Amino acid sequence: MTAKASYANEAAFLVAKNTPLQLGSSSYTPLGIDEMVVKNVAVAVNPYDWIIQEVANIAVSWVKLPFILGTDVAGDIVEVGANVTRFRKGDRVVAHAIGLDKRVNRACEGGFQQYTVIRPNLTSQIPDSMSYETACVIPLAFSTASCGLFQQRFLAIPSPRIDPVPVGKTLLVWGGSTAVGCNAIQLARAAGCEVIATASPKNHEYLMTLGAAKVFDYRSETVVDDIIAAFRGRKTAGAAAIGTGSLNKCIDVLSGCEGSKFVSGATLDLPPFPKSGPDFPRFVLTVVGRLMWLTIKARMNGVRFEMINGSELVANEVGKMVYEDFLPTALKKGKFIPAPPPRVVGHGLEKVQEAMDLSKKGVSAEKLVVRL
Repeated sequence: MTAKASYANEAAFLVAKNTPLQLGSSSYTPLGIDEMVVKNVAVAVNPYDWIIQEVANIAVSWVKLPFILGTDVAGDIVEVGANVTRFRKGDRVVAHAIGLDKRVNRACEGGFQQYTVIRPNLTSQIPDSMSYETACVIPLAFSTASCGLFQQRFLAIPSPRIDPVPVGKTLLVWGGSTAVGCNAIQLARAAGCEVIATASPKNHEYLMTLGAAKVFDYRSETVVDDIIAAFRGRKTAGAAAIGTGSLNKCIDVLSGCEGSKFVSGATLDLPPFPKSGPDFPRFVLTVVGRLMWLTIKARMNGVRFEMINGSELVANEVGKMVYEDFLPTALKKGKFIPAPPPRVVGHGLEKVQEAMDLSKKGVSAEKLVVRL
């Protein structure tokens, strides 16, 4: 039966765009029959969080402030809904907190609080040997990579397996040392694909440990030609474009290769966000102009692309595919590495804003984490 427990809850609220998070008490939301509640021990910060903080009215226009941000949580389950069979009270889990998704739009499903309502199809058990700080780097980047790789209207590569069967295709991951890139490399390998990636030279060896067959310096003047040369004799599975300028480069590469010419885009090359009202029309025109130019360029080169929404797996088969059928066993058997590694900024919800500020300055091959 559904429990009727209630716990004192505290959260870090976004009360207005472009303002610091504010700590305060938050109501404890009773869970539904298909939901669970996790007591968060560690949460991770993504660029998505500070982008929303700056332009909530643009990025998540459906959200009414105050709201609770945060997507990456790890902790202990304290309540389980009546229809939930995979989990029980006390389980150590990692979960994608989905509150910001337009179909959900519930602050109680935000991550930056002590107790979060979570969903079974976006939750996995973690081994006793794995710390919460290590586990919480997974969710949003893992979900985003999964949506781009496995959804049918995207790359639609085979489902990930513990013992993958080679499919004879090679995936390009542009931006391999990003959080999404680290997950895309491992998921593509688990799906039986070879991976060619890009990153700064200091991260090449690390990406090889995650499964990349070749890694190129994305800043090299000859990188596009070098990657096309590396694809000779290989058939592409398409590309995952992560990071500023990546979509344009992936179009250039795929136009010179054999195989799939589809790009799953995780990053749109945006101009600086407007700080005042009069700048907004110019911002919109710039974004639309860049998208139109990329679309025309892609079509002229026989390439297609679509931008990934990492929360779409809440409503399709991909959530179960990766969070239930793959990740728990992969973590237990050491077949999937939570990546990039965590850097703990501090303890307590008051440190979340500091982590977001650091994220805005830029990080490489690490994920900023706060222990609660």
